[in-house]
Amino acid sequence: MPGIRTSWPWIVAGVGFATYPAVRPYADETTSAGLAAMASNAWLLAHLLGVLAFATLPIGLSRLGRLLSPGGSRAADSLGPLSYLALVLLLPYYGAETFGLHAIGQYASPGDTTLLTVVDGVRYQPVAMTLFGLGLIALAVVGVLLAITTWSHGAALRAAGLVTGLGLALYLPQFYGAPQVRIAHGVLLGLGCLAMAFAARSVTAATPPTPQLAEAQRG
Repeated sequence: MPGIRTSWPWIVAGVGFATYPAVRPYADETTSAGLAAMASNAWLLAHLLGVLAFATLPIGLSRLGRLLSPGGSRAADSLGPLSYLALVLLLPYYGAETFGLHAIGQYASPGDTTLLTVVDGVRYQPVAMTLFGLGLIALAVVGVLLAITTWSHGAALRAAGLVTGLGLALYLPQFYGAPQVRIAHGVLLGLGCLAMAFAARSVTAATPPTPQLAEAQRG
């Protein structure tokens, strides 16, 4: 079932990207309410959904790149390696957000804001922030390359590539938006990934067998 092999990473990533900001609890993180939000199970679940989305996205991009580059395209060939690089740069910071801040929130006493200084120490550690920023920049470049790669492969894949690429390119600025903006961005990116799943599956079904296609299906 080559179509399913091509589409499942996009489906998982789409669900993860859409549900992560929707499930995440929001509170003023300069107050004890912010620590309570970090201590909640919803915080843990939401960030794990985000990690799942980021972890499966490169699989879909790698397979798509091999599928759309039978003759060799620099943009298509770069999708997989660059998205895996973004994953490596992003996940350490997400691990600290997911488990580190959750543990700090659980240690905080109700109404006590003392541990907020520890939260800031985790979030704004210079190396961590640098790696995270570089990962988000790499993700934005992946979004641009995705739009370029899918542009000449039919209306469905072009539209899916544009929406998904836009969502990836906007991942950094959406962090500065209100909760409604972050949730809307997650829905946009999630819908783009789901559209990619079905558009890429139709391309798989319509493409004659080639060594590159066979490798993409196996990968």
